Amino acid sequence: MKVLLWHVHGSWTTAFVQGGHDYVLPLLPGRPEDGLGRARTWDWPASVREVGVEDLPAEDVDVVVLQRPHEALLVERWLGRTPGVDLPAVYLEHNTPLHGVPDVPDTRHPMAGQDAVPVVHVTGFNELFWDCDGARTQVIEHGVVDPGHRWTGEVARAAAVVNDPVRRGRSVGTDLLPALAERCGLDVFGMRVDQLPPAAGLAVHEDLPQDRMHNELARRGVYVHTARWTSLGLSLVEAMTMGMPVVAVAAAEAAVAVPPEAGVVTTSRRRLVEAAAEFLADPERARRAGEAGRAHALEHYGLKRFLADWDEVLLDATGTGAR
Repeated sequence: MKVLLWHVHGSWTTAFVQGGHDYVLPLLPGRPEDGLGRARTWDWPASVREVGVEDLPAEDVDVVVLQRPHEALLVERWLGRTPGVDLPAVYLEHNTPLHGVPDVPDTRHPMAGQDAVPVVHVTGFNELFWDCDGARTQVIEHGVVDPGHRWTGEVARAAAVVNDPVRRGRSVGTDLLPALAERCGLDVFGMRVDQLPPAAGLAVHEDLPQDRMHNELARRGVYVHTARWTSLGLSLVEAMTMGMPVVAVAAAEAAVAVPPEAGVVTTSRRRLVEAAAEFLADPERARRAGEAGRAHALEHYGLKRFLADWDEVLLDATGTGAR
Protein backbone atom coordinates (compact mmCIF):
# COMPACT_ATOMS: atom_id res chain seq x y z
CA MET A 1 0.00 0.00 0.00
CA LYS A 2 1.28 3.50 -0.82
CA VAL A 3 0.65 5.92 2.06
CA LEU A 4 0.92 9.70 1.79
CA LEU A 5 1.70 11.58 4.98
CA TRP A 6 3.61 14.58 6.26
CA HIS A 7 6.59 14.69 8.61
CA VAL A 8 4.78 16.33 11.53
CA HIS A 9 5.82 14.38 14.65
CA GLY A 10 9.18 12.69 14.25
CA SER A 11 8.92 10.09 17.01
CA TRP A 12 5.41 8.98 16.01
CA THR A 13 6.38 8.81 12.35
CA THR A 14 9.49 6.80 13.19
CA ALA A 15 7.25 4.08 14.62
CA PHE A 16 4.62 4.31 11.87
CA VAL A 17 7.05 3.90 8.96
CA GLN A 18 8.39 0.64 10.36
CA GLY A 19 5.36 -1.06 8.78
CA GLY A 20 5.22 -2.97 5.52
CA HIS A 21 4.03 -0.15 3.23
CA ASP A 22 5.54 2.46 0.92
CA TYR A 23 5.52 5.90 2.57
CA VAL A 24 5.50 9.09 0.50
CA LEU A 25 6.35 12.43 2.13
CA PRO A 26 5.89 15.75 0.29
CA LEU A 27 9.04 17.80 -0.34
CA LEU A 28 9.14 21.54 -0.99
CA PRO A 29 12.18 23.76 -1.65
CA GLY A 30 13.74 24.88 1.61
CA ARG A 31 11.91 22.12 3.51
CA PRO A 32 9.14 24.22 5.15
CA GLU A 33 6.62 22.59 7.49
CA ASP A 34 4.36 21.47 4.63
CA GLY A 35 7.26 19.88 2.75
CA LEU A 36 9.89 18.65 5.20
CA GLY A 37 10.47 15.37 3.41
CA ARG A 38 12.44 12.76 5.33
CA ALA A 39 13.62 13.29 8.88
CA ARG A 40 17.17 14.39 9.56
CA THR A 41 17.53 13.27 13.18
CA TRP A 42 15.56 9.99 13.15
CA ASP A 43 16.49 6.69 11.51
CA TRP A 44 13.87 5.86 8.85
CA PRO A 45 13.87 2.89 6.45
CA ALA A 46 14.32 3.14 2.67
CA SER A 47 10.57 2.57 2.21
CA VAL A 48 10.12 6.24 3.20
CA ARG A 49 10.56 8.46 0.14
CA GLU A 50 10.41 12.22 -0.15
CA VAL A 51 8.71 13.32 -3.38
CA GLY A 52 8.54 16.82 -4.80
CA VAL A 53 4.98 18.09 -4.83
CA GLU A 54 5.04 18.45 -8.61
CA ASP A 55 5.63 14.69 -8.88
CA LEU A 56 3.00 13.60 -6.35
CA PRO A 57 0.17 12.96 -8.87
CA ALA A 58 2.28 10.28 -10.57
CA GLU A 59 2.64 8.38 -7.28
CA ASP A 60 -1.00 7.17 -7.37
CA VAL A 61 -1.20 6.90 -3.57
CA ASP A 62 -3.71 4.52 -2.01
CA VAL A 63 -4.48 6.42 1.20
CA VAL A 64 -3.52 9.65 2.94
CA VAL A 65 -2.96 10.07 6.67
CA LEU A 66 -3.94 13.66 7.46
CA GLN A 67 -2.54 15.22 10.63
CA ARG A 68 -3.43 18.92 10.33
CA PRO A 69 -6.68 20.52 9.08
CA HIS A 70 -5.15 22.28 6.07
CA GLU A 71 -3.54 19.12 4.68
CA ALA A 72 -6.81 18.13 2.96
CA LEU A 73 -6.57 21.33 0.91
CA LEU A 74 -2.95 20.55 0.03
CA VAL A 75 -4.01 17.12 -1.23
CA GLU A 76 -6.69 18.69 -3.44
CA ARG A 77 -4.23 21.26 -4.79
CA TRP A 78 -1.33 18.90 -5.40
CA LEU A 79 -3.10 15.67 -6.38
CA GLY A 80 -6.44 16.90 -7.68
CA ARG A 81 -8.17 14.41 -5.38
CA THR A 82 -10.40 14.97 -2.35
CA PRO A 83 -9.66 13.05 0.87
CA GLY A 84 -12.66 10.96 1.86
CA VAL A 85 -14.26 11.30 -1.59
CA ASP A 86 -11.96 9.96 -4.29
CA LEU A 87 -8.94 9.30 -2.06
CA PRO A 88 -9.23 7.11 1.05
CA ALA A 89 -8.17 9.07 4.12
CA VAL A 90 -7.66 8.87 7.86
CA TYR A 91 -7.24 11.89 10.15
CA LEU A 92 -4.68 11.34 12.90
CA GLU A 93 -5.12 13.59 15.94
CA HIS A 94 -1.90 13.89 17.94
CA ASN A 95 -2.92 16.59 20.37
CA THR A 96 -5.11 17.44 23.30
CA PRO A 97 -7.83 20.04 22.60
CA LEU A 98 -6.48 23.58 22.43
CA HIS A 99 -7.37 26.17 25.01
CA GLY A 100 -10.11 28.68 24.37
CA VAL A 101 -11.66 27.38 21.12
CA PRO A 102 -13.94 27.22 23.15
CA ASP A 103 -12.75 26.05 26.54
CA VAL A 104 -12.05 22.36 27.12
CA PRO A 105 -14.01 20.05 27.32
CA ASP A 106 -16.26 21.65 24.70
CA THR A 107 -13.62 22.05 21.99
CA ARG A 108 -14.98 20.95 18.62
CA HIS A 109 -12.59 18.92 16.51
CA PRO A 110 -11.79 20.17 12.97
CA MET A 111 -13.18 16.88 11.58
CA ALA A 112 -16.34 16.91 13.71
CA GLY A 113 -19.73 16.31 12.19
CA GLN A 114 -18.65 14.28 9.14
CA ASP A 115 -18.36 10.57 8.51
CA ALA A 116 -16.21 10.36 5.37
CA VAL A 117 -12.84 10.45 7.15
CA PRO A 118 -12.37 8.54 10.43
CA VAL A 119 -10.46 10.23 13.25
CA VAL A 120 -7.76 8.24 15.02
CA HIS A 121 -6.58 9.53 18.41
CA VAL A 122 -3.22 8.59 19.91
CA THR A 123 -4.58 8.44 23.47
CA GLY A 124 -7.85 7.64 25.18
CA PHE A 125 -7.64 11.00 26.93
CA ASN A 126 -7.65 12.85 23.62
CA GLU A 127 -10.59 10.85 22.29
CA LEU A 128 -12.52 11.53 25.50
CA PHE A 129 -11.91 15.27 25.51
CA TRP A 130 -12.29 16.25 21.85
CA ASP A 131 -15.87 16.82 20.67
CA CYS A 132 -15.95 14.93 17.36
CA ASP A 133 -19.75 15.20 17.04
CA GLY A 134 -20.61 12.03 15.14
CA ALA A 135 -17.33 11.50 13.31
CA ARG A 136 -16.07 7.92 13.46
CA THR A 137 -13.35 7.79 16.10
CA GLN A 138 -11.02 5.24 17.59
CA VAL A 139 -7.83 5.13 19.62
CA ILE A 140 -4.53 3.64 18.51
CA GLU A 141 -2.14 4.09 21.38
CA HIS A 142 1.44 5.00 20.68
CA GLY A 143 4.07 2.50 19.67
CA VAL A 144 7.82 2.96 19.94
CA VAL A 145 10.83 1.32 18.39
CA ASP A 146 12.53 -0.48 21.29
CA PRO A 147 15.83 1.34 21.92
CA GLY A 148 16.92 -1.47 24.27
CA HIS A 149 17.67 -1.35 27.97
CA ARG A 150 20.20 1.49 28.21
CA TRP A 151 19.82 2.98 31.68
CA THR A 152 22.99 3.23 33.76
CA GLY A 153 22.18 6.19 36.02
CA GLU A 154 25.88 6.99 36.16
CA VAL A 155 25.17 10.73 36.05
CA ALA A 156 23.34 11.59 39.28
CA ARG A 157 21.09 14.22 37.73
CA ALA A 158 17.51 14.33 36.49
CA ALA A 159 16.64 14.52 32.79
CA ALA A 160 13.68 15.91 30.86
CA VAL A 161 12.76 16.30 27.20
CA VAL A 162 10.87 19.55 26.57
CA ASN A 163 10.53 20.89 23.04
CA ASP A 164 10.13 24.65 22.62
CA PRO A 165 9.92 25.30 26.38
CA VAL A 166 9.90 29.09 26.28
CA ARG A 167 7.07 29.47 23.76
CA ARG A 168 4.96 26.62 25.21
CA GLY A 169 5.54 27.65 28.81
CA ARG A 170 3.20 26.24 31.44
CA SER A 171 1.66 23.71 29.03
CA VAL A 172 4.91 21.75 29.06
CA GLY A 173 5.79 22.63 32.67
CA THR A 174 8.63 25.04 31.94
CA ASP A 175 7.98 26.78 35.24
CA LEU A 176 8.71 23.50 37.08
CA LEU A 177 12.24 23.17 35.71
CA PRO A 178 14.12 25.60 38.02
CA ALA A 179 13.07 23.83 41.24
CA LEU A 180 14.06 20.45 39.78
CA ALA A 181 17.38 21.88 38.63
CA GLU A 182 18.16 23.44 42.00
CA ARG A 183 17.36 20.30 44.01
CA CYS A 184 18.48 17.51 41.66
CA GLY A 185 20.51 19.02 38.87
CA LEU A 186 18.60 18.88 35.59
CA ASP A 187 19.58 18.22 31.98
CA VAL A 188 16.91 19.39 29.52
CA PHE A 189 16.95 17.92 26.00
CA GLY A 190 14.90 19.01 23.00
CA MET A 191 14.34 21.66 20.38
CA ARG A 192 14.97 25.31 21.25
CA VAL A 193 15.95 24.47 24.82
CA ASP A 194 18.85 26.89 24.40
CA GLN A 195 16.25 29.66 24.82
CA LEU A 196 15.76 28.75 28.49
CA PRO A 197 17.10 31.38 30.88
CA PRO A 198 20.08 30.29 32.99
CA ALA A 199 19.25 28.65 36.31
CA ALA A 200 21.27 27.00 39.04
CA GLY A 201 21.83 23.32 38.25
CA LEU A 202 20.29 23.55 34.76
CA ALA A 203 22.04 22.35 31.60
CA VAL A 204 20.55 22.21 28.09
CA HIS A 205 21.22 19.87 25.17
CA GLU A 206 19.90 21.24 21.89
CA ASP A 207 18.21 19.04 19.27
CA LEU A 208 20.40 15.93 19.41
CA PRO A 209 19.90 13.02 16.97
CA GLN A 210 17.51 10.53 18.55
CA ASP A 211 20.00 7.74 19.21
CA ARG A 212 22.51 10.09 20.83
CA MET A 213 19.76 11.69 22.93
CA HIS A 214 18.66 8.24 24.11
CA ASN A 215 22.21 7.41 25.16
CA GLU A 216 22.55 10.67 27.09
CA LEU A 217 19.13 10.34 28.75
CA ALA A 218 19.93 6.82 29.91
CA ARG A 219 23.06 8.02 31.70
CA ARG A 220 20.92 10.25 33.97
CA GLY A 221 19.48 8.87 37.18
CA VAL A 222 15.80 9.67 36.64
CA TYR A 223 13.49 10.93 33.90
CA VAL A 224 10.99 13.69 34.77
CA HIS A 225 7.91 14.39 32.61
CA THR A 226 6.73 17.93 33.41
CA ALA A 227 3.93 18.52 30.88
CA ARG A 228 0.57 19.76 32.17
CA TRP A 229 -1.42 19.84 28.94
CA THR A 230 -0.01 17.95 26.01
CA SER A 231 -0.67 14.60 24.43
CA LEU A 232 1.37 11.72 25.83
CA GLY A 233 5.02 12.60 25.23
CA LEU A 234 6.77 9.71 23.51
CA SER A 235 9.94 10.63 25.36
CA LEU A 236 8.24 9.37 28.54
CA VAL A 237 7.45 6.01 26.93
CA GLU A 238 10.96 5.81 25.48
CA ALA A 239 12.48 6.55 28.89
CA MET A 240 10.53 3.67 30.41
CA THR A 241 11.53 1.42 27.53
CA MET A 242 15.19 2.24 28.21
CA GLY A 243 14.76 1.15 31.83
CA MET A 244 14.71 4.61 33.44
CA PRO A 245 12.74 5.33 36.61
CA VAL A 246 10.25 8.09 35.87
CA VAL A 247 8.48 10.88 37.70
CA ALA A 248 5.55 12.56 35.95
CA VAL A 249 2.92 15.23 36.40
CA ALA A 250 -0.43 13.43 36.71
CA ALA A 251 -2.09 15.18 33.77
CA ALA A 252 -3.67 14.03 30.50
CA GLU A 253 -2.67 10.50 29.42
CA ALA A 254 0.49 10.50 31.56
CA ALA A 255 -1.77 10.00 34.57
CA VAL A 256 -2.49 6.42 33.46
CA ALA A 257 0.61 5.63 31.38
CA VAL A 258 2.99 4.94 34.28
CA PRO A 259 2.20 2.01 36.61
CA PRO A 260 2.93 2.58 40.33
CA GLU A 261 5.87 0.19 40.33
CA ALA A 262 7.60 2.13 37.52
CA GLY A 263 7.79 5.54 39.14
CA VAL A 264 5.86 8.38 40.75
CA VAL A 265 2.93 10.25 39.17
CA THR A 266 1.79 13.27 41.12
CA THR A 267 -0.08 16.58 41.01
CA SER A 268 2.15 18.06 43.74
CA ARG A 269 5.01 20.39 42.81
CA ARG A 270 6.80 19.46 46.02
CA ARG A 271 6.35 15.72 45.50
CA LEU A 272 7.57 15.96 41.89
CA VAL A 273 10.91 17.32 43.07
CA GLU A 274 11.12 15.04 46.12
CA ALA A 275 10.43 11.90 44.10
CA ALA A 276 13.16 12.75 41.59
CA ALA A 277 15.62 13.35 44.42
CA GLU A 278 14.65 10.06 46.10
CA PHE A 279 15.40 8.05 42.97
CA LEU A 280 18.77 9.76 42.62
CA ALA A 281 19.59 8.89 46.24
CA ASP A 282 18.57 5.23 45.92
CA PRO A 283 20.00 3.63 42.75
CA GLU A 284 18.68 0.17 43.65
CA ARG A 285 15.11 1.44 43.94
CA ALA A 286 15.65 3.32 40.69
CA ARG A 287 16.84 0.14 38.99
CA ARG A 288 13.77 -1.82 40.11
CA ALA A 289 11.41 0.92 38.97
CA GLY A 290 13.17 1.13 35.62
CA GLU A 291 12.87 -2.60 35.02
CA ALA A 292 9.14 -2.49 35.83
CA GLY A 293 8.69 0.48 33.52
CA ARG A 294 10.48 -1.25 30.67
CA ALA A 295 8.31 -4.36 31.00
CA HIS A 296 5.17 -2.22 31.01
CA ALA A 297 6.25 -0.12 28.03
CA LEU A 298 7.14 -3.14 25.91
CA GLU A 299 3.76 -4.72 26.65
CA HIS A 300 1.57 -1.65 26.15
CA TYR A 301 3.51 0.40 23.61
CA GLY A 302 5.19 -2.30 21.57
CA LEU A 303 5.70 -1.79 17.85
CA LYS A 304 4.01 -5.05 16.79
CA ARG A 305 0.65 -4.11 18.32
CA PHE A 306 0.91 -0.52 17.06
CA LEU A 307 1.60 -1.51 13.46
CA ALA A 308 -1.10 -4.21 13.47
CA ASP A 309 -3.66 -1.67 14.68
CA TRP A 310 -2.68 0.75 11.95
CA ASP A 311 -2.75 -1.92 9.26
CA GLU A 312 -6.34 -2.66 10.20
CA VAL A 313 -7.30 1.02 9.94
CA LEU A 314 -5.56 1.52 6.59
CA LEU A 315 -7.09 -1.62 5.11
CA ASP A 316 -10.52 -0.57 6.30
CA ALA A 317 -10.09 2.94 4.85
CA THR A 318 -9.15 1.59 1.45
CA GLY A 319 -11.89 -1.02 1.44
CA THR A 320 -9.43 -3.90 1.24
CA GLY A 321 -9.88 -5.19 4.78
CA ALA A 322 -12.63 -6.97 6.66
CA ARG A 323 -15.44 -4.70 7.78
